[in-house]
Amino acid sequence: MSDEKIYSEYEQTRTSYRPAIRGRKQMVVSGHHLATQAAMRILDKGGNAVDAATAAGLCLTVLQSDMVNFAGVAPMMIHIAKTGLTTTIDGLGVWPQKASVAFFIKNHNGLIPDGIHRCIVPGAPDAWIRALGRYGTMSFAQVCADAVDLAENGFPMHQFMRNSLHELQEKYARWPTNKEIYLPDGRPPEVDDIFYQKDLATTMRRMIAAEHNAPQQGNRLAGLAAARDAFYQGSIAGDIIAYNKAHGGLMQASDLAAYSCTEENPLSVSFGEYTVKSAGPWCQGPVLLQALNILAHFDLQAMGHNTGEYIHTVTEALKIAFADREQFYGDPKFVTVPISGLLAKGYAKLCAGRISAAASPVMPDCGDPWPFNNTPPPTGYVLQHTTIPPMTAPNDNLDTSYICVVDQAGNCVSAVPSDMSFSGPVVPGTGMVISTRGSQSFVDEQHASSIQGGKRPRLTPAPFMIFKDDRPWMIIGTPGGDTQCQTILQTFLNVALFGMDVQTATEQPRFATFSYPNSFAPHDYHPNLLRIEQRVGAQPLAELIKRGHKVATWPDWAWKAGGVCAILLKKDTGTLVAGADPRRESYAQGW
Repeated sequence: MSDEKIYSEYEQTRTSYRPAIRGRKQMVVSGHHLATQAAMRILDKGGNAVDAATAAGLCLTVLQSDMVNFAGVAPMMIHIAKTGLTTTIDGLGVWPQKASVAFFIKNHNGLIPDGIHRCIVPGAPDAWIRALGRYGTMSFAQVCADAVDLAENGFPMHQFMRNSLHELQEKYARWPTNKEIYLPDGRPPEVDDIFYQKDLATTMRRMIAAEHNAPQQGNRLAGLAAARDAFYQGSIAGDIIAYNKAHGGLMQASDLAAYSCTEENPLSVSFGEYTVKSAGPWCQGPVLLQALNILAHFDLQAMGHNTGEYIHTVTEALKIAFADREQFYGDPKFVTVPISGLLAKGYAKLCAGRISAAASPVMPDCGDPWPFNNTPPPTGYVLQHTTIPPMTAPNDNLDTSYICVVDQAGNCVSAVPSDMSFSGPVVPGTGMVISTRGSQSFVDEQHASSIQGGKRPRLTPAPFMIFKDDRPWMIIGTPGGDTQCQTILQTFLNVALFGMDVQTATEQPRFATFSYPNSFAPHDYHPNLLRIEQRVGAQPLAELIKRGHKVATWPDWAWKAGGVCAILLKKDTGTLVAGADPRRESYAQGW
């Protein structure tokens, strides 16, 4: 056999730019390699998936603090292998009791401006500590050690955050406390500059000290409770409230003291041999479930991957799901959400029948899920289609990161920490911007996600897990605002229907519809806009335009198309396979 023949047979060894990461025992993927390493170090020390995910999440509040905040949000899904329990923790704060639609109409002309008035109670610290206490094995000090080191001693600035700080430097300059951290020496840092967040390290150390000094020495749960109380009722809470009082904020000590995150069972739908699990309609997670139910009525494989027909069908299904999100999704503690009807197979069949060969030129009308719901509509309820706002300037400031972990016991975590540091002021001495997720509410009494004291905004970050044969099959997530469900949908279908390995699946060209009100204030709306990476090819683009889509191309490898992190659990071989999206700083490690 000639050398030429040998070469030609084995020339093509990879189908992706990065290799899929494979292991036998444990796997971590996160939005930054140092966070991934921190989680692996915890696993190597005997910690479980919850301990490791918490360590990574806390590191991301340092390493990507432009997009993840210590006092932000941290929704997560946890699967415990031994018991088979799968649970969600919302990690999402609530509006201060003083907040109302009337306040924003009177004081801000019906807008939700940047600054202290969009701040809600931080949910992330409570969520991480709750997860540790119920399902972890380590102390707060143990899982926080690497985050403290990175904040106190700095880390080399990476390209992704560098670009963000340069793009947003005018916003950071609005508050002296933000400027001091994010524009050191009066300018944004450059790649490889050592970036410090010493005040944030001090905040973490204050919680560690409270844990260490807990009355019941050596009691892990008592220590965790003390660390939590330092944030919500102790000296850190005091700093937050003092700043609010001095600057006309809405938050009071009672708002912080009364807060507790919500834990509940996930929602789920079947798609072929898979069961896809999501958090509830306090976030946008059910959009993915609704879209899958609709798409089950089409032969996507026969259409072919990323053909014009395929992209059109997926896009139109998403438009319908987003229309229902706009009409119905909100905090179920305050509004009646017909979630069983929205996820019913019969309702999905009706929705699928609404998809035609032509693009819907505007956001479709919502459907009527009440006939399929387990409970009747509220007394006096009349289905009224949402009023679509006028088109406004694009709002492309996306945020969030992601972590997924599988440990040696088979425990799994999917966590989506988030919150920006450029849309609100840093509380002096803490290094934290208090969660600005109020931006995801609406100044409209009739809207399902209206502003109301004690109510959760409708969150974009949403945790997912996908099961097969009653066992975790894929742990997956991404940042990306309103594109999150769209990105996860495409990546899942790339693997489940088109047989790609998980890394190849993350690297495929992506598309996203924006034909709905943006989740972030001012809720800009772009009828029929379909953004798509140009490398999808000329033929699909031409067909989509012919079908009536308003196509705008993203540059190839667009970071705004998401940053998928995923772990595939292969039952047949007992191996773990991970993918990390090259569009951002995502990184996978395993053993």
